[in-house]
Amino acid sequence: MNDFWTTILDFAQTTTTRVGKQLMQDFGKVQASQKADGSLVTQADKWADQEIRDAIASNFSGYGILTEESDQSFPGTEWCWVIDPLDGTTNFTRGIPLWTISLGLLYRGTPIFGYVYAPTLNQAFHGFWAGSSGLATPTGAFLNNHPIHSSIDSPSNNHFFNLCSRSTAAIQNGFPCKIRMLGVASYNFLTVATGATLGGIEATPKVWDLAGAWVIVQAAGGVWFSLKSEPFPLSAGEDYSDRSFPTLVVSRPELILVFQPFLESVKI
Repeated sequence: MNDFWTTILDFAQTTTTRVGKQLMQDFGKVQASQKADGSLVTQADKWADQEIRDAIASNFSGYGILTEESDQSFPGTEWCWVIDPLDGTTNFTRGIPLWTISLGLLYRGTPIFGYVYAPTLNQAFHGFWAGSSGLATPTGAFLNNHPIHSSIDSPSNNHFFNLCSRSTAAIQNGFPCKIRMLGVASYNFLTVATGATLGGIEATPKVWDLAGAWVIVQAAGGVWFSLKSEPFPLSAGEDYSDRSFPTLVVSRPELILVFQPFLESVKI
């Protein structure tokens, strides 16, 4: 791995570890307020957002920033960091130990590096996915620096599939897996990357929910299937605050046809 990618990975690890340490002090102890879109936000979200933005500005001159809590329009820069400073705010405020800090690095509007840190679980995911960018990136997806890969298993009642709270209409007689609901979009997708689940759906994820996991899932061999519009590449000057990107993630291509019929009743 060349010096550039080492710098990117070290920055993501150092920054999320530092921010995560402080968030752990606030975990389960802060009050949330409701934003216009109905989601929750706390002072901890806003603090983490500012800390990460300041760190990027200090280390990556000229890079754009797109973030849930402040800069919500894509600046159109060649390189841009996408931040979700606290994915799973409801869990965080209720003391449920499943929430993440998510970073994605975009090149010309498309993620090529993702880093997602779950402080309560001591789990750090990262991945590189060059796609059609033409960049010579490293390859692979990793959990705590160990390679991960999506499952090759066939569905059964001993395998898991994740839903979000807005996709429960998918639960029907004959659904081929056990259902889980985690409350954290990024972690929902990452369980597919690790092989823990065979698939997952998020009905209303925003671009900052997706950017980091988008890379890691595909680098791990999983399949990202957009149910409406493709999230990437982003468009310069566009405000992404109210745009959702309904997504099905599965462990291998053949499972799209298995799970997609169950999602037809989900409102997206």
